[in-house]
Amino acid sequence: MLNNMVLKTFNLNDESYRRFSEFCKDNGLSMSRQVDIFIRAQVEESPEVREDYLKKLEAIRKGMFVNIGTSEDFKKRFQ
Repeated sequence: MLNNMVLKTFNLNDESYRRFSEFCKDNGLSMSRQVDIFIRAQVEESPEVREDYLKKLEAIRKGMFVNIGTSEDFKKRFQ
């Protein structure tokens, strides 16, 4: 599999973008990587890939992390 990256432009609803950006920041995720994973999951012939991805994402969310609140809380805590 080639790992060449391309830059693409998409039109998104402002609110959807804001909420997804916030979700990714709150969970320490890369927006680009999440979009790439989503697209791959949609075009995969094997639906198990989607299920596996969702299980892994859920496990990450349940990890033993320190809750720092919002990105503003993080900034205040580490200034």
